[in-house]
Amino acid sequence: MTEQILLLFQKLIADKNWKSLKQEVMDLQPVQIAEIIEELSSTDALILFRLLPRELSTETFSHLSHEDQEAIIKGLAAHSNEISNLLNDLDPDDRTAFFEELPGKVTQRLMQMLSTEERQIAMSLLGYPEDSTGRLMTPEYVAVKPWFTVAQALEHIRTYGRDSETLNVIYVVDDQWRLLDDLRIKEILLASPDQTIADLSDNKVVALNAYDDQETAVKIFQEQDRVALPVVDTHQTLVGIVTFDDVMDVVEEEATEDFQKFGSLQEAVVNPMKARITNLYRQRIVWLVALVFMNIFSGAAIAGFSDVIESVVALVFFLPLLIDSGGNAGSQSATLMIRALAVGDVQMKDWMRLLSKELLVSLLLGISMALAVSAVASFRAPEVVLVVAATMVLNVMAGSMIGLLLPFVFTRFKVDPATASAPLITSIADITGVMIYFSIATWYFGF
Repeated sequence: MTEQILLLFQKLIADKNWKSLKQEVMDLQPVQIAEIIEELSSTDALILFRLLPRELSTETFSHLSHEDQEAIIKGLAAHSNEISNLLNDLDPDDRTAFFEELPGKVTQRLMQMLSTEERQIAMSLLGYPEDSTGRLMTPEYVAVKPWFTVAQALEHIRTYGRDSETLNVIYVVDDQWRLLDDLRIKEILLASPDQTIADLSDNKVVALNAYDDQETAVKIFQEQDRVALPVVDTHQTLVGIVTFDDVMDVVEEEATEDFQKFGSLQEAVVNPMKARITNLYRQRIVWLVALVFMNIFSGAAIAGFSDVIESVVALVFFLPLLIDSGGNAGSQSATLMIRALAVGDVQMKDWMRLLSKELLVSLLLGISMALAVSAVASFRAPEVVLVVAATMVLNVMAGSMIGLLLPFVFTRFKVDPATASAPLITSIADITGVMIYFSIATWYFGF
């Protein structure tokens, strides 16, 4: 469906049929328009964006990738009024996410296009530490006082709720704006008009701290199953709220970052189709070169056993199979541990219990794989069956231990456990596997 619309829009733009183009685009949702803009050329994308009504263009802009947002801003450089309207209309949290990815000088220039009120909000949000919950929140919410009657609260919501990020939850604050409670709108709507907000409150509220890491916010959302949570400062003053959609953006970013770190990329590559060749090269070359030097140890280990290799050439046939099995087992184990550490299912103190469990699991895996490789060896080279079988068991166990322990080691030293990447684990497992294989062969054949 999107492909058909894309072709239609390209034809309408080529024909300069602006009236039909505007009619067609008005039938689409902002998410669909954003998808089409990301597929169009930069010139066509800007033409389509400028045809959008103000409110629709603002919402569409929030759904674009950062690269496309920058392209739109650059394209509108000669139309400062349009840029000003766009930035002022954006939700504060979306605007903060856009600003924090820009060079400082560009951000400062764009900040000058904001109204006095919006500039103060932007400066406040950007003043929180990078990756903190404060950068994620929006100050657009509705708060009521505990002595309001339900009738007064509803009137207050009608007056000030139009610009709120969400009306599902209403917050209760005192005169110093300290957070007292949060109430679902359903509780207020179903209450008697003469009841006070204090009558509905139980003063049991879960709040985020503006200075906590965004990952902390993700965990609390998972535990509480809420659509929005209030954010307070160190004095328990309500400074904003974080909504579920903002948290989902963080989850996606963290998952992408961890996944790409696990593949030994220096930084996240959002879209390889749009990334520059130099950027893609830079993100990958450092780890690849480092792993080249690590793998020298594998070659040195093999060279050290040249006498046994020359005497039992059949050992070489099983070398790739055996060392790859150890690396594969390690990658599996690391994947499980990294995810468990990331979502909080596993804590640092659990490493010993997990180690004992992984030893048993890897032993069973190793025995099963040893039986399979023994069947192959019995036909190909019967004289090395016992060596190959014993090596398979020990390699799988060693690889699994490496994969399990490395994420804990990195976490212990305050490094993202995703840095215990698959290529790194595989390289360490390869070196270990070579040493195990040829050490057993040397002993077995009496060298």
